[in-house]
Amino acid sequence: MEPLGYGRISADRLDATFAALADPTRRAILARLASGRASVTQLTEPFVISQAAVSKHLKVLERAGLISQGRDAQRRPRRLEAKPLAEATSWLERYREFWEGSFQHLDVVLDELKAIERKRGRTAEPKKRGTRKRQKRGDHR
Repeated sequence: MEPLGYGRISADRLDATFAALADPTRRAILARLASGRASVTQLTEPFVISQAAVSKHLKVLERAGLISQGRDAQRRPRRLEAKPLAEATSWLERYREFWEGSFQHLDVVLDELKAIERKRGRTAEPKKRGTRKRQKRGDHR
């Protein structure tokens, strides 16, 4: 039996994907890899962190399956892997359908309330309160 809300996606894999995506440096690395393969040196260039720190981020991304390591002679360029992102998108899609349904229901309720207001002859704007001048004590006009 599948855990609620996961479908055919492994809960552990989904957790690893979202944990990896939670860090802005890792998201920036993924954005760079979306334009093509890159070496660790190339991936380190835009950051003010060490190559060792970038390598740690790459390991997290690799464990999540978001990137893979190739082999070109002496280099080991990284590349983006689509499957985990597709799985995360698929999981989120379920909830998008839910909130869109909720918004559609809210639209129906609002339309019904507007129709009731029109039948009663009220305008959409509330009446202004407190526009009368207050009388002073003892002043009985």
